[in-house]
Amino acid sequence: MSTTAVVLILLLIAVTGISIVMFLQRQNSRKLRDRFGPEYDRLVRENNPRKAETILHEREKRIAKFQIRPLGRQQSEKFAAEWRSVQENFVDDPRGAASDADRLIDQVLEERGYPVGDFEQQADDLSVEHAQVVEHYRIAHDIVSRNRKDATNTEQLRIAMQHYRALFEDLLEMPMAKR
Repeated sequence: MSTTAVVLILLLIAVTGISIVMFLQRQNSRKLRDRFGPEYDRLVRENNPRKAETILHEREKRIAKFQIRPLGRQQSEKFAAEWRSVQENFVDDPRGAASDADRLIDQVLEERGYPVGDFEQQADDLSVEHAQVVEHYRIAHDIVSRNRKDATNTEQLRIAMQHYRALFEDLLEMPMAKR
């Protein structure tokens, strides 16, 4: 075989290998984008795509170590009743109701097996199984955090409650009555 033929064969093997690697990377990116949706997009905006994908893989590995579980029917009903109470209290005490909603979300997360304490870590952990609603959590928590500094109005608190409700429904895996 001539040197030219050997070089062409090696070049063809290299190009094929590179094409396969690129195809697999695109497949991996597509799977992550489909799974994490808006969370994938948010991380790509904040980082480069490879870094964002590494972060998402690390989150998946972290969550795999926990025993995340759905709530039982009785637990869901108990939390749903607490949510209705929090929501009803909004009329008389919007600030208190929003803070109670934040606290109730922590209780639901803890009951489901998520570690609680650091909000950013909680949101990151939640993004693995609840990527479609984690942004609701971030927005609502931000409003409630500003509320603690007396920097919100009733309309903002109402918006926070709507965001919490979307997250709450997803965590309980049941729709809540719209009030």
